[in-house]
Amino acid sequence: QVQLVESGGGLVQAGGSLILSCAASGRTVRNYAMGWFRQAPGKERVFLAAVNWSGSSTYYAPSVKGRFTISRDNAGNTVYRQMNSLKPEDTAVYYCAAGKPGGRWPQIRGDEYDNWGQGTQVTVYS
Repeated sequence: QVQLVESGGGLVQAGGSLILSCAASGRTVRNYAMGWFRQAPGKERVFLAAVNWSGSSTYYAPSVKGRFTISRDNAGNTVYRQMNSLKPEDTAVYYCAAGKPGGRWPQIRGDEYDNWGQGTQVTVYS
């Protein structure tokens, strides 16, 4: 079993930046893709970005491409996501998730991930 813990969320002014981290413990996730999702109040959870097992490939949802960057450390067990030019509509709970073994690339659906963090709140004010 994998435990994922997100951190780095908080309150930020529009136009600002945040770096979210996701630390994995328990079973290593270094051989699996990792992804970030978010869920705004009253809305469904949506895919944002994914990084493959080695960190050599990334994939972004069109809504965040160019503003968000996903990466993972050399050990592969911590995933980062830098968010720039934040907008009030980026306000949401952000979740990291570990991809299912043997999944396709890129894994962009929630059901392609089998371990989730508890989420971290990001609030962007204007």
